[in-house]
This record gives sequence, structure tokens and C-alpha cells, in this order.
Amino acid sequence: MKFHCRADRQVAGRLSRLSPLAALLLCVVLAGCATGPNVNPKDPLEPFNRSMFEFNDAIDHAVLKPVATAYKEVTPDLLRRGVGNFFNNIEDVWSFVNNVLQLKGEGAANSLMRVSVNTLFGLGGILDVASEMRIERHPEDFGQTLGRWGVGAGPYVVLPFFGPSTLRDTVALPVDKTVGDPVTKIEDIPVRNTLWTLRLVDNRAQVLKAGDLLEEIALDKYTFFRDSHLQRRRNAVFDGNPPEEEPEAEPEQ
Repeated sequence: MKFHCRADRQVAGRLSRLSPLAALLLCVVLAGCATGPNVNPKDPLEPFNRSMFEFNDAIDHAVLKPVATAYKEVTPDLLRRGVGNFFNNIEDVWSFVNNVLQLKGEGAANSLMRVSVNTLFGLGGILDVASEMRIERHPEDFGQTLGRWGVGAGPYVVLPFFGPSTLRDTVALPVDKTVGDPVTKIEDIPVRNTLWTLRLVDNRAQVLKAGDLLEEIALDKYTFFRDSHLQRRRNAVFDGNPPEEEPEAEPEQ
């Protein structure tokens, strides 16, 4: 018993010296060690992931969904569209960078054109003039860039607060959030936090109807979210034309 307690203290000490992301990844890997041979090969960390899914779902029902519902009820539709357009314009800047990194000339040109047009003629992006000019969006993030150059998705992971992800996207997340998000670079803390909260609430408000429908039809919300997320990310990496997946081997009995 003394040996185990000493070992536990040593592990805790080592975890405390890791960065938050590294500590999270290590905990996820350790959680996966408890899984058996009959697990979904794409989701070997299912016990951990389900607990994180329940945690996030509880926070959503207690805080985020009520706030997003109130926001949608009291905010005029025109204003909400302007908020969504503004943050889409910010995201198009990072999409331009990732389209360049992926050598996607058309996507890079369209993203740059969208940012230029909407910033100059759309009141800083509040109006989506580029869409009216039929300049298509090509949203790309660093996780998609890694996938473009052959980095596999890895196991499915549910992150606390951030939600569904994969190991590849989890590694890419700090780059997306620090390098690719201009909001994080705002030095005025109240302004930065206000914009971050507004974006979070606006994004949740946009999927209220879909969420309510899911509550009615999904027998297992966790499985539905997992499968739909993995399919969506795979389609995004391969621009809607993913290669056929090899049939999964049957689990050992």
C-alpha cells in the first residue's frame, strides 16, 4: 500500500509539471488502458469520452442552452446574422492561411477575396457582401491541414468544454486557438472575453432547433454525435470526397 501511495504521488507530481494539453492527452491515454478488446476501433477511449460527453451535456443544459435561447429570443434576426457574419469573416482569415498551407489555390484566393470585400464593403464583416457576389467560403483549420498532409485522425476524443474531437485535432487545437484566432490577441480583457462569450452563445443559438430535434430522435446521443462528427471531419479533410474506408475487423471474442 505504501508503494502505491508513493507511486501515486510521483505520478501526480509529474502531471503537475506538464502543460494542460499534455496532461489531458496523457490522462486520455491512461483512461484508454482500461478498455477491453471489444471496443469500437475509432473510439477506444469510450468510457472516458462518455463521461466527458455527459459533463459537457450537463453544462450545456444548465448554462449554455438557456443563455443561447434567451439571446435568440431577445436579439433581432438581422443583428444575429450580423454577429455570425462578423465571426465568419474572422475565421476566413485563418482559412486563407490553411488553404495556402494545403496548396489550395482557389480556396486561398476566395478566402482572401471574402475577407477583403467583407471588411471593406461589409462594415468590417457585419454584412456578408462576398456571399451576395457568390464568392464561396472555404473553411479550413489546422487540423484539416495536418490531415491534408497525411496525419491520421487518431482515436476519437471528447474534450471537456470543447466537445468532440480527435487526437489529431486536439493537437492542432492550440494552434487554431492561439495563432488562428485574432480574438485571443486582444489585450483588453473585458473586450476579449465579451467577444469570446458572444461567439460561443451565437454558435449555440444557431443549432438550437437541430439540438431539440436530436433530443427527440436520437436513441444514443453520444453515438450520434461521435459518428456524425467523425464523418463531418473526414469529409472536410478530403473536401467532400473521402476515399473508401477498409472494412473493420470483427472484434475478438
